[in-house]
Amino acid sequence: MTVSADSNDTPLNREFQSALRDNRIPPCPIALERLAHEMNRAEPDLRHLNQIISSDVALAAGLVKLANSPYFGAQRRISSVSEALILLGLDTASQAVACIALAEAFPNMRSMERFWDASAQIANLSGWLANHKQWPGVRPQEAYTFGLFRDCGIAVLLQHFPDYTRILQSANSERMRAFTDIEDDVLPTNHVVMGALMTQSWWLPDSICQAVRHHHDIDPAPESRDTPFRYLICISQLAEHLLQKNTGLSKTDEWEKLGTRCLEQLGISEEELADMELLATPVVAAHAA
Repeated sequence: MTVSADSNDTPLNREFQSALRDNRIPPCPIALERLAHEMNRAEPDLRHLNQIISSDVALAAGLVKLANSPYFGAQRRISSVSEALILLGLDTASQAVACIALAEAFPNMRSMERFWDASAQIANLSGWLANHKQWPGVRPQEAYTFGLFRDCGIAVLLQHFPDYTRILQSANSERMRAFTDIEDDVLPTNHVVMGALMTQSWWLPDSICQAVRHHHDIDPAPESRDTPFRYLICISQLAEHLLQKNTGLSKTDEWEKLGTRCLEQLGISEEELADMELLATPVVAAHAA
């Protein structure tokens, strides 16, 4: 459940906010919170959105830079937040702002270069896959955003549990049990719970929050099999597999556990998978350039 930006001071909301404080999850940036409030209006005010984003220099610069990337195919150079909002659309722009704010939320973790690079690569490949295959109900920008936020709970746990690196290594090499079972053996929580709390508190779409919460639990209930969040999970797992095949980064055993079910959900054969591994090569190379 996503807590609405318009929620009152209810016991449930107080419990939710207490959980965020107790686990020291990075607070939602004020600009992002104000953006969520405006986006929840029946008719968001473009001028007000422009003012909100422009008030944060890093977010404004990041959004303009993103709008000028080849991914969005701008016909001319974008030079302002208002132009970026028009080009990207409000939903895409609001998710883009959240992505830009993510790395800023962990300023003491710049040394985790490989972690952030792998997350960015998975996000990029997820967006490319969604654009290439066009699965029902899945937008490329949403697939990109989920790819970037999918493992944000790992960054939270790394800040507060000195031994978490060892736990992470053990979970990554586990061939049979679920990744989160390894965390649950020794920690009071796990990274999918922390990630779901963070994405909820940052007002991300419910499909992304659900996907973060369940991305190591691919067995769908019949009623949720074809929901967007199941596609997001499977797309990111495929993206991670393609990244491993091309670079050796983000090395885990998750594809061995989840790959068959992901391919079934996405309607991809083993033969098509081999073709996609080749097609992904220039996408990975372009990101690294």
